[in-house]
Amino acid sequence: MKRSAAVLLAAVLLAPVLCQPCRAAGPPQLSAASAILVDAESGRVLYAQDADERRSIASITKLMTALVAVESTPDVDEVVTIRPEWTGAEGSSMYLRAGEEVTLKGLLYGLLLASGNDAAVAIAGYCAGDVETFVDWMNEWAAELGMENTHFANPNGLDQEGHYSTAADMAKLARVVMEHELLADIVGTKSIAIAGRSFTNHNKLLWQYDGCIGLKTGYTGEAGRTLVTCAQRDGQRLIAVTLHDSNDWADHAALYDYGFSAYPRQVLATAGKEAWHVKVAGSLVQMAGVCTANDLYYPLQEGERVRAELDLAREVEAPVEQGAVAGELRFYLGDELIGTSYLVYSQDVRLDVPKYEGLLDRIVRFFIREI
Repeated sequence: MKRSAAVLLAAVLLAPVLCQPCRAAGPPQLSAASAILVDAESGRVLYAQDADERRSIASITKLMTALVAVESTPDVDEVVTIRPEWTGAEGSSMYLRAGEEVTLKGLLYGLLLASGNDAAVAIAGYCAGDVETFVDWMNEWAAELGMENTHFANPNGLDQEGHYSTAADMAKLARVVMEHELLADIVGTKSIAIAGRSFTNHNKLLWQYDGCIGLKTGYTGEAGRTLVTCAQRDGQRLIAVTLHDSNDWADHAALYDYGFSAYPRQVLATAGKEAWHVKVAGSLVQMAGVCTANDLYYPLQEGERVRAELDLAREVEAPVEQGAVAGELRFYLGDELIGTSYLVYSQDVRLDVPKYEGLLDRIVRFFIREI
């Protein structure tokens, strides 16, 4: 028999009572044509302005180029011999020379820090054999990530018909990029000497905004200034995207100031916190402790209240194994499910042999012993 309850989070005793956030200023006024601010951990949208409008995106395209590269060719220490057709790309460049040897890792730094259009072509040609196949892979990855309003026509972001995305879709991509250890390290690098070259990151927020840890800038005549960044504070990570924005540095700073103050990260569940007990039949130990399996956080505005629903058996049969799933705790903001945590047993409870046995039990045990 299951028990189910709907309780206020503060009463669940999973973690300290949620504090009320300090009153924050309203959403910022931006210069961007499209913008979005997302909590990276939960995916909650904290601010949006025409975030699903399809637009040219310029060199922030290279975030997908980098992701596809490392997913298709995990050994980034492979040496790439540069072909003549990969050199002399239009626009920003890492100035590759035909015949030189560069590791894939070196090309990734040239791609993401110097925004090398030649690096994008070289990566695509090396990883997939030809640029067209690599672009197909980029579109397959976009579909896999749920980027429904995105289509790539090239690996570098130069203006081309059929090459577009949205602020919302680029935020989805950025969340994945920041989960990849190598890519997160590259996009957060301010400057480096690699591949016989010195690179300095074009993302000025790495110097200008405390807590900024990545990602990528872009510009073309059609797209205007495009920018995807990530910032972290007190364990909370936010991602901002602006498209066609003449004042992007200031806009991203304003978005982060707003997000961190208006939607601070709150504890919903703490791993290992024992908050329930379940009756156990068939054992001298009559109760088994139950605890949450994982930490869970969510960004909340002032006054928002989270409801927790508990799904847990009232009684179980011994034996009980520590760490086995006992139930589930679900968290809701209004009618929206915002997180779940498995409940697990915090101890072993063994099956005990009854102290007094009947005649049949003794006969069965006698013959088993004789066999």
